[in-house]
Amino acid sequence: GIQQRLNSWQDGVSGTNCPIQPGQNWTYKFQTKDQIGSFFYFPSINFQKAGGGFGAIRVNNRAVIAVPFPKPEDEFDLLIGDWYYDSYQVRRMLTNGPAQPNLPSLTMLMNGKGPYVNSSTQVYESFTVSQGNRASGKTYRFRVSNVGLRSSFNFRIQNHRLLVVETEGSYTNQMVVDSLDVHVGQSYSVLVTADQDLADYYIVASPKLSNVSNDPNSGLLGVGLLRYNGSSTNVSGPVPSGPSPFDMRFSIEQARSIRWNLTAGAARPNPQGSFNVSNVTVSQTFVLSGSNAQNGNGGVVYSTVNNVSYMTPDTPLKLADFYSNGSGVYTLDQFSTNSSNGELRQGVFVAAGRHKGWLELVLTNDLGSIDSWHLDGYGFFVVGYGFGDWTAASRFSYNLFDPVVRSTVQVYPKGWTAVYAFLDNPGMWNLRSQKLRNWYMGQELYLRVYDPDPNPAKEFSPPANLLLCGILHNKHQIHCH
Repeated sequence: GIQQRLNSWQDGVSGTNCPIQPGQNWTYKFQTKDQIGSFFYFPSINFQKAGGGFGAIRVNNRAVIAVPFPKPEDEFDLLIGDWYYDSYQVRRMLTNGPAQPNLPSLTMLMNGKGPYVNSSTQVYESFTVSQGNRASGKTYRFRVSNVGLRSSFNFRIQNHRLLVVETEGSYTNQMVVDSLDVHVGQSYSVLVTADQDLADYYIVASPKLSNVSNDPNSGLLGVGLLRYNGSSTNVSGPVPSGPSPFDMRFSIEQARSIRWNLTAGAARPNPQGSFNVSNVTVSQTFVLSGSNAQNGNGGVVYSTVNNVSYMTPDTPLKLADFYSNGSGVYTLDQFSTNSSNGELRQGVFVAAGRHKGWLELVLTNDLGSIDSWHLDGYGFFVVGYGFGDWTAASRFSYNLFDPVVRSTVQVYPKGWTAVYAFLDNPGMWNLRSQKLRNWYMGQELYLRVYDPDPNPAKEFSPPANLLLCGILHNKHQIHCH
């Protein structure tokens, strides 16, 4: 979610960076310019995310900009996600076929720790809070991120309500919920008040679209503890139940209710709502369908965007763009961004975005599971969700008054999600499914936002430690400073 303003050289994906070789290191340098909020980092190639290597990033307000809620007693980072015991075996199964394997997620981790009281768990996550004044209690901020591979989850804390205040760099209208759906790649801040009896309470993350019981020994139920300081009462019994994991109507209605706080300042002292989409002119519309396609009868099942499965070239697109205008690596706008490209095709999907134009992205989902899309380089306005086919008439249902701005958004099964992005950040930017299997098997493309002006105030020059690879491996590095 870090936008890497003017600096896709530091974006860390295959289209912008050469991989760091074994035994080597590379230093990223970037500004968290014009951002606040909750984010996380992770490795982005070769299915490595399945092995871990992720952590939280907090970007705090400058002292001169007020946070729109009282300072919490403390803040906690809570990274939750489903996890395979043998990610190497899963990767091999995906790429060798002969058909799409059944890949059950084996457990749900909280900050890398197993579920509480699960028979296989050696360590579990717990947070200690202080009750303070019994009448009101002390308040704590939990920054909750879904760092998982494929599962959306419902998050809840036994006997406590959650006050949603921020998501991926945007302060939201404050909303009290009993539980919160968090989709793959998303982050939220919720405030939790310690106003219950001195005791221990379950923290729960249960997967969506999955029959998982409330038994803490269930393999895919994430369970931790909220422990009151001075508690002598251990938690016991079944974990608290949430909404039906198959109730997509609950989930979409909750998503629609998450709105932008128009009056709060964030990275800038002026209110967030001073930059909005109430009266913008869209200059481009992409309708992108996430789906699967099989390579022949019984062959490997690839993930696709408009029936194109992305093939990663040896030369990062950003380097090819800078040194050779992409020649020999990719062809700009080779594939349609508004309709299917026919039978399964494999190629380097790069689409042109108009610099300082408004892009309407309509993301559709042909599959029976919840998808999750992320755009590097930008926060986008989430203007609409729906089930069924998207049509031009669907625009009448858009929320253009206070849509929340974020970088990762869910698309419901057999549904669509629409977002607006203002393309003011030149670079080569990755647009992908955050579900690791989909991303790894080709559900991604790159958005090339080009400004011909070489002024480094508009886009930074290549860094001094730039790595070269592919067709540029033996090229003498040229840097502009």
